Amino acid sequence: MSAPLVRAEDLVIAYGSHIAVDTSSFSIPAGTVTAIIGPNGSGKSTLLHAIGGIQAISGGTLEVLGDTPANAWKRTTYVMQTVAVTPGTPITVREVVGMGRFPSTGWFRPFSREDRARVDRAMAQLEIADLAMRHLSELSGGQRQRVYVAQGIAQNHEAVLLDEPLTGLDITSARTIDRIIHTERTKGHSVILTTHDLDEARAADQAILMAGRVLAAGPPNEVLTRRNLETAYGLGSLHEPNTDFIDDPHAPKRE
Repeated sequence: MSAPLVRAEDLVIAYGSHIAVDTSSFSIPAGTVTAIIGPNGSGKSTLLHAIGGIQAISGGTLEVLGDTPANAWKRTTYVMQTVAVTPGTPITVREVVGMGRFPSTGWFRPFSREDRARVDRAMAQLEIADLAMRHLSELSGGQRQRVYVAQGIAQNHEAVLLDEPLTGLDITSARTIDRIIHTERTKGHSVILTTHDLDEARAADQAILMAGRVLAAGPPNEVLTRRNLETAYGLGSLHEPNTDFIDDPHAPKRE
């Protein structure tokens, strides 16, 4: 058995006096796609931030790739949900994707042939090669998200962390990023993503259900049970029995 990607024991994450993730223990196997799901404010993104080493923990232990998140960050790549871009910023798509090489090359060292090839492959995988010389501010939201995912996979990594990567995207961008999510493991990599989409969580290898703590973790069919979902979202968040579940209480009901 290989060592787990993530191991947490009695983990607590707090912002001052506010506990965002209460005492939780779980593990995430390496080489899998893991979806972290739960209602707004349940601690999904906070947990992902801690795994990525950008949020300190307040109690317990958290190991990533057998080390602390702060030491493991160079072996992971993190794609945030949104990145602010000043309108008119003169930076091209290729330059943004190339920034994924900076953790390995440094900011000022010229790129090697392999660095340039990594950037080319990432752009091809996200179907943005034709946008290479476009300025980032000229792109649609979906195109921009594909650029950030390409930047992430251009970086040397063993694990990809994605914060709600499919939220609000056009169908082309969503399908392209979803394909990357589910092909990264064929390269021996792990993926952890936060999501509001129950179907996306069910398509993962592992699921973590949040409700201010880790309510359940494991295979989706064991975690995303009706009882667990009712606990996480409240009894009023479900449709009538034997119908689909909507995890956003403000989302329109499907016919």
